[in-house]
Amino acid sequence: MTNLLSIDLTMVDWARAQFALTAIYHWLFVPLTLGLAVVMGIMETLYYRTGSKFWKQTTKFWQRLFGINFAMGVATGIILEFEFGTNWSNYSYLVGDVFGAPLAIEGIVAFFMESTFVAVMFFGWNKVSKGFHLASTWLTGLGATISAWWILVANSWMQYPVGQQFNPDTVRNEMTSFLDVALSPVAVDKFIHTVLSTWVLGAVFVVGVSSWYLLKKRDVEFATRSMKVGAIFGLVASGLLMLSGHHSAYTVAQTQPMKLAAMEGLYQGGTDQGLTIISGINPFQQPDYENEDEPPMKLAIPYALSFLATNDIHGQVPGVRDILDGYTRADGTVEPSLEEKMERGRCAITALQEYRRAKQEGITEEYLAELRTEIQANMPYFGYGYIKDRSQVVPYIPVCFYAFRIMVGGGCLFILLFALALFFLYKKNISDLRWFHWAALLCIPVAYIVSESGWLVAEFGRQPWTIQDMLPTWVGVSQLGSSTVMTTFFLFLVLFTTMLAIEIRIMCRAIKRGPALDE
Repeated sequence: MTNLLSIDLTMVDWARAQFALTAIYHWLFVPLTLGLAVVMGIMETLYYRTGSKFWKQTTKFWQRLFGINFAMGVATGIILEFEFGTNWSNYSYLVGDVFGAPLAIEGIVAFFMESTFVAVMFFGWNKVSKGFHLASTWLTGLGATISAWWILVANSWMQYPVGQQFNPDTVRNEMTSFLDVALSPVAVDKFIHTVLSTWVLGAVFVVGVSSWYLLKKRDVEFATRSMKVGAIFGLVASGLLMLSGHHSAYTVAQTQPMKLAAMEGLYQGGTDQGLTIISGINPFQQPDYENEDEPPMKLAIPYALSFLATNDIHGQVPGVRDILDGYTRADGTVEPSLEEKMERGRCAITALQEYRRAKQEGITEEYLAELRTEIQANMPYFGYGYIKDRSQVVPYIPVCFYAFRIMVGGGCLFILLFALALFFLYKKNISDLRWFHWAALLCIPVAYIVSESGWLVAEFGRQPWTIQDMLPTWVGVSQLGSSTVMTTFFLFLVLFTTMLAIEIRIMCRAIKRGPALDE
């Protein structure tokens, strides 16, 4: 393992930057794909039930926008998966036996399912029966959702590594239970919450685009009926999203308490904790969590954090200092201090090095068995053996804190948007409400900011870990020259920005063209 300790930290920074760049651009395309998949499925179902030509042409319009966005998402997603091998080869070597399985299933099963039925959906209108075409539309969306499931299973395993065991003979983590990996509570919660968030973004997009037509006083029937579908769908998805958000917070509290503490700016925890609405955390520097009890100007909802984290308004929630110093859980379980974890991590690393040496020299099996026992006993803290000081295990609190509030605040804004849209559709002449249409249009870019903020919380909140408690980022990186990754970073920046600009231009042209209801 000594080769893992000589990593160029500049390379680590550029590798992280490149992966973040690719992930951020990829996530600009994925949510609209998943959201529009359900919208166009609903609209084609209406066509199937009514036989109305109006719903057929409406479905085809939203399918065109889906197709444009779908193509861009595929390109960035492929690059993202390749980066695990190019930039994070130590990570891929250590856990490829576990991490590779969901990615392989995603590529072989889900992606082929999408590609097959998307062709029928676009080109089969006059070639297959209405029922088969409707099934193809829904199966295209289902394939995209299944694809997201396996990607999120892989990501969730990095946040909560289960269903695996370290093999000192191969120096790799090997899968012991596929079901534990695929159905871990973190994976289930992350999938539900993420997919529901994409539905909300898709609904915001439909309401916003419909508002553009109403501003232009064109295709009014198409716009009002599309807005109604989008608003109802968005309101239902938002309600489900709130429920899943509560359960996600509970899961995070159980599996990644440091992430929750960073999201809340909670330095010193305890019972009866309030949920912070806002506080005066400096967005440009890490706060002094070692000496401050709480951020300045804190405004909180009493007991709400305890309820979110424990389902009990008096429940115990540890803060940053509690986690660093060690604390006793409400059930009596003692969580070790950071120093104890670091010591046990170093014991695991030392025992592994000794095991490899002893095996090469042919030392007795009894001695090797003792070393294997020591490795397995300390393996849960293996990653802490590479930690040098306390500050390394605390995520950057300002990003986690403010991104979480953007996510929650945006979700509340969209609930208001959908509720107002339905109210005005039923009570007023919505075509005359120009202020509302401008607000709905502006909500489209806001929805993307909110969606990206959710991922910032998820990924910044687990730093410094590539795999929670098992592998810090600087140990998982490839041994490449930083100049190589820096060059490809800027190449990808230009490429992805160009792709995004092209997509926006093509989407705008398709929207200006309109639904072609007179075909």
